[in-house]
Amino acid sequence: MTDLDGKTADGGAARWAPGDHILWRYRENAGERFHICRPVTVVQDTPSLLAVWMAPGTECVKPVLADGTPVHREPLATRYTKPRAVSRSHWAGTGVLKLAHPGEPWSVWLFWDHGWQFKNWYVNLEEPLARWAGGVDSEDHFLDISVRPDRSWRWHDEDEFAQAVRVGLMDPEKAAGVRAAGRAALGVIEAWGAPFSDGWQHWRPDPSWDVPSLPDDWDRTPAHASS
Repeated sequence: MTDLDGKTADGGAARWAPGDHILWRYRENAGERFHICRPVTVVQDTPSLLAVWMAPGTECVKPVLADGTPVHREPLATRYTKPRAVSRSHWAGTGVLKLAHPGEPWSVWLFWDHGWQFKNWYVNLEEPLARWAGGVDSEDHFLDISVRPDRSWRWHDEDEFAQAVRVGLMDPEKAAGVRAAGRAALGVIEAWGAPFSDGWQHWRPDPSWDVPSLPDDWDRTPAHASS
């Protein structure tokens, strides 16, 4: 039995079953509000790995400028200083498989082109996931790494990362920690460790799964969170 705080009766961490629907959320970088929310389906939940599937067409929440302009269309110099709001929209791409090891400051996402042609892994640097009864929460750290099937890799969004530090969304000490996390992730990539070596690119979702809905209280405050 689990309680509302996501704990079992004996005090251990509750586990979700394959097919369960949970929320994968991110807080603002300079605040406590949630500005990204993605309903996902649990693929696997063990003490060493959380794997979830975001299906094509999933209704999500994403940040936009207060006037509705997509964030990526705003010039970098003012991208993180203009007032923001959130917008509900449907995920337009193919589905995304997300993998996270507890306590690690990144998650690994798998992308496919149409027809299940594997495209790449994507290392999203972030706060280690905090679990609660309804899902997991984090804070994005801007900097990312993509990994192609031939194991070549490259950094992404270094300009956004630098700008976030410049405008005070991340102090220099935290930025140094994010860089260190990135180097640690590169060590895993270069050693071809988990999850890259685990064959997840061959995984396919259960065809009986439906697309989870976005609840009205998607931004509710967890009663309890844990790593």
